Amino acid sequence: MKNKQKLKNINDFIKGTMVSALGIKITDIGNDYVSGEMPVNKYTKQPWGFLHGGASVALAETLGSIAGHNHVLKNNETVVGIEINANHLKAINRGWVYGIAKPIKISKNFHVWSIQIKNKDGALICISRLTLAVIKK
Repeated sequence: MKNKQKLKNINDFIKGTMVSALGIKITDIGNDYVSGEMPVNKYTKQPWGFLHGGASVALAETLGSIAGHNHVLKNNETVVGIEINANHLKAINRGWVYGIAKPIKISKNFHVWSIQIKNKDGALICISRLTLAVIKK
């Protein structure tokens, strides 16, 4: 499947979920990464006007989970998050954030993904690590 069609299928699949409610869009996908973007707006900010840490974690888990799903047997297996952590390194109060998930370890039973979230200038906003379990459907 061509990359453009694959991206369309993924973005169609996430419609109507928390992911789309936050405005998350998957922008690129490859064998060893998934990238996406999320607006910093009234739906993703905390009451003090800055990007909510939970929104950053939602973006991180979304990117890592989609990336992990690309590395399992689609008919028989799926992945589920079993642990995620995040370090929020820089505040942002408007614009967009851009994330990329890359593998640290991919094995038969689990994956560990590193997700970096940056602003438009490339400053690191959040770094996250996601552990996924590979399970039978």
